[in-house]
Amino acid sequence: MCRLKIQFLFLLLVWGLVWPGRAANTTNSLVWNAAADNVSADIHGEPLWPLLEDIAHQTGWHIFVEPTAARNVDVKFTGLSSGEALKKLLGDLNFAYVPQTNQASQLYVFLTSRENATRAVNVEAPKTAKAKQKHIPNELLLKVKPGTDIDALAKAIGAKVIGRDDKLGLYRLQFADADAADAALGQLKANSDVALVDYNYIYDPPVMPQSINGAPVGQVSLALNPPGNSGQVIVGLVDTSIQSLGTDLDKFILKSISIAGSADVGSTDPTHATSMAETILRAMAAQGGNTSAQILPVDIYGNSTTTTSWNLILGLQAAVNGGANVVNLSLGGTTDSPILDDFVNQVLAKGVIIFAATGNSGENFVDTPAANPGVIAVAATQGNQLAPYSNYGTGTAMALPGMSIIYMGNQAYVVQGTSPATAYATGIAAGTKSGTSMTWSQILTAMQQKFPVPAK
Repeated sequence: MCRLKIQFLFLLLVWGLVWPGRAANTTNSLVWNAAADNVSADIHGEPLWPLLEDIAHQTGWHIFVEPTAARNVDVKFTGLSSGEALKKLLGDLNFAYVPQTNQASQLYVFLTSRENATRAVNVEAPKTAKAKQKHIPNELLLKVKPGTDIDALAKAIGAKVIGRDDKLGLYRLQFADADAADAALGQLKANSDVALVDYNYIYDPPVMPQSINGAPVGQVSLALNPPGNSGQVIVGLVDTSIQSLGTDLDKFILKSISIAGSADVGSTDPTHATSMAETILRAMAAQGGNTSAQILPVDIYGNSTTTTSWNLILGLQAAVNGGANVVNLSLGGTTDSPILDDFVNQVLAKGVIIFAATGNSGENFVDTPAANPGVIAVAATQGNQLAPYSNYGTGTAMALPGMSIIYMGNQAYVVQGTSPATAYATGIAAGTKSGTSMTWSQILTAMQQKFPVPAK
């Protein structure tokens, strides 16, 4: 329990209102999606060598450099091909990319000639997720181009439309079996009417809180300022079902939305959403004791222990339609989904801020949707170090304490992981926005300075 108290004292020390007027340390970002040949970067003053190490980690390429080659990289771009990205990243330096069939491709970076690129960038092969994310075997998610007759298309490939959003051109298809779905995937990728197609991935159950005795902090004390008619901060909590937080805190919780059916929340133990909601409110309370921000819970699990890409998309849509201008996603999966990425980008384009967890497998790998370049990816700290279970890597924006104390009645519980770290980040951002005139950009910049990602 001594260790728990020390960790929580640190949490209390790092809490507090972020303030305007402080210069932020620049956080460089490089996201290299080799499979999609899509690269985005926001880099300021980074030397050549660490940049090449990052590229090697993300691509698996063997990179060789002329020893005298040097450059400080200062670029910003989104969605370029590998070739165009290398031109911008390497500037006046020459390079030669040599693809290989049965081994790692090679990249040579040089000033004079390729033969002089003799210094190897010796890094480990890029770490990948322990296992490919599971999906519903006989389902696909599909986005079609405007004017497409989805019902005729589904009939032609032997599918049934079991979920649809005609406005977005987004559909959930069901097939007779996994083989039929796999065969249709190839056909749909080649169909000119199809914009995007992918599996309907399954997201594992979130980490549940554990009861403890002798908690180092008491219950949350927070007062609600009357929310204004405009400019109100609403946090979309896309998660499991939520329970009552008690008379004093329920006023901060808006009417819950469920897109996965009704759920039995009669358990005396707190659900994951209940834990995240109280964590968000605790973060707000640490900034002054009152707020006008409120939480909109969106249940994407129902009575199931897992959820899917389709439910996550519907949950995000429900949160945004319900007025959320900041979203908390204390969940993630190991496989990137172009369908989900596309929808997340649409949400981001509306000015909505999304915080998401990097994952809990302790790898140099960021779970999706946190891996989306526009999402604020949050890692977890333990003391002043990166928590051993916390995922990290390129794109991680900030790291906050990975432990939260919450209450169900008079019983205290502890929840640990990148989930509560994300909820703390969401609560600090939402509380700051509701109590100051700072813009979201100013808030995020200040938070990145205050909660940097420790070196692994």
